[in-house]
Amino acid sequence: MQALVFDQSIPRLAFTKLMGMVSPRAYVARTAPISLREVEEAPLPGDDWVRIRTRLCGLCGSDYKQVFLNGATDNPMTSVISFPQVLGHEVVGVIQEVGPGVRERRVGERVVLNPWLSCAPRGLPPCRWCEQGDYAQCEGFTRGRLEPGIHTGNSRDATGGFAPRVPAHESMCIPIPDDVTDEQAVLADPFSVSLHAVLHNPPPAGGRVLIYGCGTLGLLTIPILRLVHPDVEVVAVARFAHQSELAERMGAHVVLPHRPTRALIERIGELTKSELHEPWRGLPMLNGGVDVVYDSVGLPETLEVGVRVTRSRGTIAVTGVETPHRFEWTPLYFKEISLRGSNAFGVEELDGRRQHAMSWYFELVRERGYDGTAILTHRYPLAEYAEAFLTCHDQGRSRAVKVLFDFRD
Repeated sequence: MQALVFDQSIPRLAFTKLMGMVSPRAYVARTAPISLREVEEAPLPGDDWVRIRTRLCGLCGSDYKQVFLNGATDNPMTSVISFPQVLGHEVVGVIQEVGPGVRERRVGERVVLNPWLSCAPRGLPPCRWCEQGDYAQCEGFTRGRLEPGIHTGNSRDATGGFAPRVPAHESMCIPIPDDVTDEQAVLADPFSVSLHAVLHNPPPAGGRVLIYGCGTLGLLTIPILRLVHPDVEVVAVARFAHQSELAERMGAHVVLPHRPTRALIERIGELTKSELHEPWRGLPMLNGGVDVVYDSVGLPETLEVGVRVTRSRGTIAVTGVETPHRFEWTPLYFKEISLRGSNAFGVEELDGRRQHAMSWYFELVRERGYDGTAILTHRYPLAEYAEAFLTCHDQGRSRAVKVLFDFRD
């Protein structure tokens, strides 16, 4: 089958990085680590696995950061991946084949992929994290019957949705209700990431939150907060005009531009009625501020602004990942701010009930009118992968948010 493959070739990586200084097209050129090629479809890893025929697959920020080589070699996450990779973990499809040990799923069933390659897919007894439904914290990502990889697309043995067919353990297949469209279903994964961040870092009643970044995760967080915490004021920070428009459409009370940075801090100070503390030089710190920052960017700049605008003993929840650099973080200690990473999703508790985050998504779509499909901005066939990634790369020009590969005829 034709698949989009990313290979760990040192010469290609080095040449692409060099040519990328001239043009971003170098990252999707013939000489790049990623290429569309014919691959042999491997047997299912176990009797309890299925094969899914892909209908839609979203391009996650982690996918295009990898394609554009936005990362560092000392990143510890390089220890839990393997190559070559067929990326793509935001998958909607139809089960085409089932192994003889499959008990819960059937051929012809439309499903969304829960991509975590935790204990069950690896044929391991559940670790302490998997037992409680925290699959993203699994202790077995380098063990069992699969090569290292935390989720579909970054293990060589669990190829992803940048291909017409995807292998998956039956526990990774979440049935899609008949009245939920493919376009709604393809947002189940990023919605679940945002839901996890809100549920594990809730704002106080009547509080004020800041959503830093209005890409996919930030924009999906806005209606989550409006549904789950309707008495909370939502302030969003957007980089581009089209993101500002979508943030307002999705329910943000106030949308602020991300720069100039001083003006941003001062405006948050006005909204929260907080005094500005001016240092000898540089940016001010608020005496007060917002209760929770949901940082979907994770740049040193956003973290530094975050610690300056979060109130004492407030929380910053970081869902975005960028290459680290120095930032002035003294307010973190001074104001006793909780800086928390928020990684993916699992079984989540809401309204006193526990179920998988993707099941919560379908319930909120069907029963409470949650709708994030306005962020679906572009669709491409797999053969046009270069344009798809370049669309993601220059979001200011393309007005892109969520870009999809569409395999439907």
